[in-house]
Amino acid sequence: MARDIYYSHAIREALEEELARDENVILLGEDIAEYGGAFKLSAGIAEQFGKERVRNTPISENGFVGVAIGAAMTGLRPVVEIMFMDFIALAMDQIVNHAAKFRYQFGKQCKIPLVVRCPAGAGRGYGPTHSQSLERYFVATPGLVVLAPANPADAKGLLKSAIRCDDPVIFIESKLLYSTVGPVPEGDYITPIGEATVCAKGDDVTLVAYSRMVQEALNAAEALGAHDISAEVIDLRSLAPLDMDTVTKSVNKTGRVVVIEEGWLTGGVGAEVAARISEECFESLLAPPRRVAAADVPVPASRVLEQAATPDFKDIARAAAELVANY
Repeated sequence: MARDIYYSHAIREALEEELARDENVILLGEDIAEYGGAFKLSAGIAEQFGKERVRNTPISENGFVGVAIGAAMTGLRPVVEIMFMDFIALAMDQIVNHAAKFRYQFGKQCKIPLVVRCPAGAGRGYGPTHSQSLERYFVATPGLVVLAPANPADAKGLLKSAIRCDDPVIFIESKLLYSTVGPVPEGDYITPIGEATVCAKGDDVTLVAYSRMVQEALNAAEALGAHDISAEVIDLRSLAPLDMDTVTKSVNKTGRVVVIEEGWLTGGVGAEVAARISEECFESLLAPPRRVAAADVPVPASRVLEQAATPDFKDIARAAAELVANY
């Protein structure tokens, strides 16, 4: 059985269930206890599980992520909340030079079961330092798992998988998805890491997206359908590891592909996916892969400029329609 709940509530359920299931799970972050975090996702959890396991931290991302890595090395399973993903830059040394590398350095002597939760993305007019999608930096770092769920069911299932994972996980939550509603199964379940899913079937063009852009891709597919263009939509869900098998199977069928992300165009996840498609599907491609992404500018604070700089379903539909018309 499933019930419709908010994306934010699905994440809270995952945290509550994993705290109850495993006494080694702890939560760390700025204002997460009494206040419930910047977006209230941990509201009430400290009252349930106590402040020994739900701990407020100083405003020092490098410091408390480092503490979490040490806790993970010694047997705990910390879940760290970064208030805005932008601030994860302050902890890059701990994540990239320590968490990502210790299992390679120490082998079976060391596990890093750490989850770093990151509210990310634009759309709220928060400006250039509170609206970024920085997953590209972590996808490019060996040793890290990077997840980006697009709906409430996967938000819960992937977070539970992340908490049970023995590798460090960067868990990306689009801020605009918190208020979305969708069916979430009751009871204990997990969503497998490293498996993409086909959200809509189609034959003319493949749309590959993740996080908030999945719904934009679905909206684009609906718009394209009104013009007799059949689009297949793939939700990557996991950015590292990437499930290229699901992607290439679709592209080999359709011969055309648009890769979509909310982050900047240059050097993004879409560039990596498009490059792999070019290598693995070269003989099946009817057209060069297209990318749809944000403009290469800092995210504007102006809501009008922010909207202009950020991709939406119209940009996706236009790119897909051009591929079908020209090739």
